Amino acid sequence: NTMRAVVQCVSRGSVTINGESVGRIGHGLVVLLGVARDDKPEDADWMAGKLVNLRIFEDDAGKMNRSLLDCRGEMLVISQFTIYGDCRKGRRPSFIKAAAPDKGESLYRRFVDQVCQEGVTVATGRFRTDMAVELVNNGPVTLLVEIER
Repeated sequence: NTMRAVVQCVSRGSVTINGESVGRIGHGLVVLLGVARDDKPEDADWMAGKLVNLRIFEDDAGKMNRSLLDCRGEMLVISQFTIYGDCRKGRRPSFIKAAAPDKGESLYRRFVDQVCQEGVTVATGRFRTDMAVELVNNGPVTLLVEIER
């Protein structure tokens, strides 16, 4: 198993906890980041580099040809272990492939730090809390990005 990110191009995104706005962005990406049990720090680095350089925003000709860095977009990052929910057996998802909370939080924070080092403005939710995430998906463009091993 590897780190996963559900990536959505948005015109705006926000996260609220108990009625309090804790993070918001304008044009950019909302990233739901899932950390797997076997992930390492370099996986967070790879994912950060991949997402800030992924050419998924339209250029002037309407083609997907611009990256988050190219269009000076922002990123809202939400920790999302549920993207490891295995629903193949029974009626309740199994989350055994997701990283334990301490490891998940450490690699989530490393990912955020790496994106910030690329010069991107980053907003986040809060790890291990119930969050309300709102966004306007442009396109719509939604991608699942996984690290290949």
